[in-house]
This record gives sequence, structure tokens and C-alpha cells, in this order.
Amino acid sequence: MTTIGIIGAGNIGSQLARLAVRNGHEVVIANSRGPETLADLVAELGAGARAATRDEAAAAGEIVVVTTPLAAIETIPAGPLEGKVVIDTNNYYPQRDGHIEALDSETTTTAELLQDHLPGARVVKAFNHIGAADLTGHASAAGTPDRRALVVAGDDAEAKRVVSDLIDQFGFDVVDAGPLAEGWRIQRDTPGYGPRLTAAELREALASAERYRDM
Repeated sequence: MTTIGIIGAGNIGSQLARLAVRNGHEVVIANSRGPETLADLVAELGAGARAATRDEAAAAGEIVVVTTPLAAIETIPAGPLEGKVVIDTNNYYPQRDGHIEALDSETTTTAELLQDHLPGARVVKAFNHIGAADLTGHASAAGTPDRRALVVAGDDAEAKRVVSDLIDQFGFDVVDAGPLAEGWRIQRDTPGYGPRLTAAELREALASAERYRDM
């Protein structure tokens, strides 16, 4: 059993909390509005979950998921995440997030921005290219024919292994896209972003992805 801290209790965060509890993990979940606003979700999740502040979720989690709007990256506490595996689920939508020159020019990625903010953490990109409902709806046991696959990207091999094991337990095959800098291959408007794909299909989608600046 692992304690998973989740910072962000929106659609993705809530679904990941459900998967975590379903698979025997403890969840400490936080949002920007305070633990008291998560009473209904925690009641649904049961004894394996509790609501907390962002700092408390960061400190409690052995693995910590950051699933907040992009603008909230600067609010993520760095100290408690030192040395920890941190999963970044974020995507960049200029119409929502405002234009960020480094992302528009693709000189960096959202996960690299989070890694820059959390220099002591081991950031892994995951869970950003699947709809929230599909996290629970598409999960299936290992070996299931045409099992859906999800991507990981990261600079720390051991951190990617930890996240890959978690994804497999949650019900998905895993495709390693390489370092964080390669996370652009699964950002919005790329072939792998959104559709249900097997591992072989997802590898093809990653290989055929084009940068926005080249389109």
C-alpha cells in the first residue's frame, strides 16, 4: 500500500483518487478551496482517503500527483516534494492559461516547467492524454486483449518505473516516451492525445507527432 498525495481535486484528480483507493492505496487529496470542500468526495472514497491542505498532501504522499491548472504551478510547495516522485498531468491551453511564450515556441514543456519549479523532485509526465471518465471506464486487467495504453515521460528511470507500475496496477499498459523533453509528443492536438490506443498504436502515434511550430 502506498500513500498517494493528490494536489488538485478536479475531474482527473478525483478519478485518480478513485483508482488509487480501488487498488488498495491511501489517498491524501487537496484543492485550492480547503479540505472542508472535499467532504463529499472523501465520504465517497471511504476510509482510505482524507482531505488536506496542499502542503499536507505534498508531505504525506509517497507519490504525489499534481493535477492543477497550469497557472497554479507556482503554488505547489517545493520543500515537501524534495526527492519524491511527482506525476504531472497538465496540458497547455492558451485560451484557458493565457499565452506562455516558452510553451508557444516549444522551447520547454509543461512537465519541464513543473520540474523547474520543483528542482528536488523527480517529475514524470502521465495521465494527461486520457479523458477523466475513461480513467475508470477503460481500466482493465493486465493481459486483456486490446488493453488501453498510457504514456510516461521523465528524466529519472526509477521514477518512471514507479509510475509505470502504478499505471499498470490502475489498469493500463505503459509506453515510455523518453525524457521530459519528449512529452510534447502527447500534448494537445497530437495523434495520441485523447483516443483509446493499444501500446503498439500509441507508439505509432508518438512517432508521428509533429510540433506545433512545424505544422
